[in-house]
Amino acid sequence: MKERIDELVVRERGLVSREVFVDDDIFKRELKHIFTRAWLFVAHEDQIRNKGDYVVSRMGTDSVIVSRDMEGDVHVLLNTCTHRGMKLCRYDMGNTRNFTCPYHGWSYSIDGRLVERPGELVGVPGFTTYYHGELDKKAWGLVPVPRVAVYKGTVWASWDPQAPDLMDYLGDMRLYLDYALDGRDGTEGNNEMIGGILKWRVPCNWKFAPENFIGDNYHDVSHRSVDLVGIGPSGGRGRRDDEPENVTTLGFPGLGHGVIGEPPYYSEPEYPGGWDNDPEVAEYYRRCHERRVERFGDSPRVSMTVGTIFPNMSFHGRQPRTIAVFHPISPTEMEMWRIFLVDRDAPQQVKDTARHYYLRYSGPGGLTESDDMENWTYASESSLGTVSRTLYFNYEMGLGHAKPIDGLDGAVDNGEFTEENARIFYNRWADFMKADSWNELAPVAALDQEVLRR
Repeated sequence: MKERIDELVVRERGLVSREVFVDDDIFKRELKHIFTRAWLFVAHEDQIRNKGDYVVSRMGTDSVIVSRDMEGDVHVLLNTCTHRGMKLCRYDMGNTRNFTCPYHGWSYSIDGRLVERPGELVGVPGFTTYYHGELDKKAWGLVPVPRVAVYKGTVWASWDPQAPDLMDYLGDMRLYLDYALDGRDGTEGNNEMIGGILKWRVPCNWKFAPENFIGDNYHDVSHRSVDLVGIGPSGGRGRRDDEPENVTTLGFPGLGHGVIGEPPYYSEPEYPGGWDNDPEVAEYYRRCHERRVERFGDSPRVSMTVGTIFPNMSFHGRQPRTIAVFHPISPTEMEMWRIFLVDRDAPQQVKDTARHYYLRYSGPGGLTESDDMENWTYASESSLGTVSRTLYFNYEMGLGHAKPIDGLDGAVDNGEFTEENARIFYNRWADFMKADSWNELAPVAALDQEVLRR
């Protein structure tokens, strides 16, 4: 398989084999080489606000428990009993003092106060009588995810102890993630999760979705009917009220991330207006803009619409303001999650109005999302045939026209319409699929000529 990767992703020509989207062996290698190594978004802190809270998430095809212990620290554990494999947490979320298996009653700690580590085996029915006190409890605790990081309300994890720090993994893509996680006035980390997570399954390969959001302006033809209907917060035609002034696609070839947004700029444009259907909401965002102007002055800042952090997390930073995660289920099925965000200190009217708009736009019933899901589903289905799976997808647009960007380490400007960011995504995919360890995958901060040629 390793020798085939360069045939599957032909970097110099911008071609990607359809086998990448339908083949079972390739899918299994992805789970091992990508989803056990990369940093993955697993939860939002609002899901585990209180001590003892937990939420069930996914890392690849593995179920994991994200919990907050009695000291307030966050942990991620594999959601399976080490005795007979029973799924410990079968509810999506809850609050507990320990994790108890309903099969044979083994129980595990939620923190390290009475034992050496969270997840350690603490209770075994019949330990003295049936096991004669001989079972090594320390050897049979829950499997912990070794790398966990919390950033501005988001929780990330990696199975690989050798993975770089999350900030190195994000690189300067972090600035665009900040735009989504900070308040509309620029207040750091001012975001709140509205309600729960929308979860649904889509009969498509998981890669179609992050590719869609990493920088594909070209597919807007798919959304013409939605644009005519007008689902934006001010009514009229269009899906959003405002777009960045100098929109382009920006990619990070050494990292695999990409975004539709603006390069660093040094002054805020005039307030674009918006949310005209509700004067109270419109006034709130106008005041946010004024505070943003005051906060940043003439220092650099960025803005963005939508982007992808390799491999399977995408986010909208403006309208709607959401996080999307694409969990692999099989070569031709994924489970998609949507989280909606709003300023934590916003008035309730602002939160309610945003929620209604977000649902019109995103989720299984969202008009824009429905267009995308139809594209991904049919593209997966049409690639399953004996002949069709021998063909390549074409990602030639803009090949060779990427330019370095001042003020962003390792980034390239690709223009508004291009497939450079998709090439960046699949080149990084190929890097992971070929590499034997993180020694071959260290994030590339500064661009060199080899990276540009790829």
